[in-house]
Formats: sequence, C-alpha cells, structure tokens
Amino acid sequence: MSNDEIFAAAYREHYWAVSRYVARRWGGHASEVEEVVAEVFTVAWRRRADLPPSPLPWLYGVARNCLANAVRGRGRLRRLVDRLGNDDTAHGRHIAAGPEADTPGGWVHDALARLSPADQEVLRLTAWEELGIEEVAVVLGCGQRAASMRLHRARGRLRAEIDRMRPATGPHPSKEHGHG
Repeated sequence: MSNDEIFAAAYREHYWAVSRYVARRWGGHASEVEEVVAEVFTVAWRRRADLPPSPLPWLYGVARNCLANAVRGRGRLRRLVDRLGNDDTAHGRHIAAGPEADTPGGWVHDALARLSPADQEVLRLTAWEELGIEEVAVVLGCGQRAASMRLHRARGRLRAEIDRMRPATGPHPSKEHGHG
C-alpha cells in the first residue's frame, strides 16, 4: 500500500476514536473539537510516511500536542478579551450550575481534576481510551517502563485523593473499639 492509502485507512479506522479523545479533553463546542481533530489529521497527512503499523497511539500523541496548542491559543484569546473588557461578567451574564450538575460518580471526576495534567492524561489513556502500557508509552513519547511507572504513581495519587475526599461514613474499621 502507498503512504496515501495507509493514511486513508488510518483516517477511516480511527477518525471517531481521535474525535472522542479530543472531545473528552476539550471542553469546547463541537466545532472546536472538529478543528482540533482536523489539525490532528493534517499533521498525520503531512507525516503519512511516518505512520506506524498501529497508528492509533501515534495519532493520540499528535492529538495531545494539538490540544496543547489549542489550549495555549484559547488562553491568548481569553487574555485578549479580558484586556478589551468584553467578557461575560462585564455584561452581567453568569452561568450557574443546575441540580443536574451533580452527576453520579462526579466525585471521581473531582478527584481526577485535582491531579496534575500528566497524571490525568495517563489515567485517561488507560481508562477512557483503553490503551495498553505499550500504547500509552507511544502516546506519551516515553519507554514502557516509564509509562508503567507513571501509571502506577498516578493511580496511587488518585487513590489518595479519593480517600481524602471520601466523606466520613462512620468509624473507620481500624478505629472501632470492641465493647461487650
């Protein structure tokens, strides 16, 4: 197969996976997600000779970089709007979270949000994208041992954060005193 055919097959097979990857990480509108995904596949087209036999982890790595660029661009836009004094608060538009904002399991997302971006990413790659450690290493651009260690440490930090956030639901089993 030619590089063009390899790219076309990767695009057909992985477009929706890359779209979901971007959408889960980008809190923007669908059009913004589409822009980032388009950039991912533009990069993939330019580098189609570099596409590996299993291109999805490589595409996730490209998407990760494109998202970082988009976040920087969004920050520049926000600073510009703030300097111009044309933000929503200046016009009295405030968005309040409704009761449906408390979704079941939302505390897990709260705990995840308290972790570093690097910890969040390695956990999301394994949980959301269902990647194995070899694929995580490709996305992160590191060796398998480093990826495995990052995942292990991130899981430990998430566990600690969940324990810290857990409401007290009575005495802890190790603190119970037997009476009788």
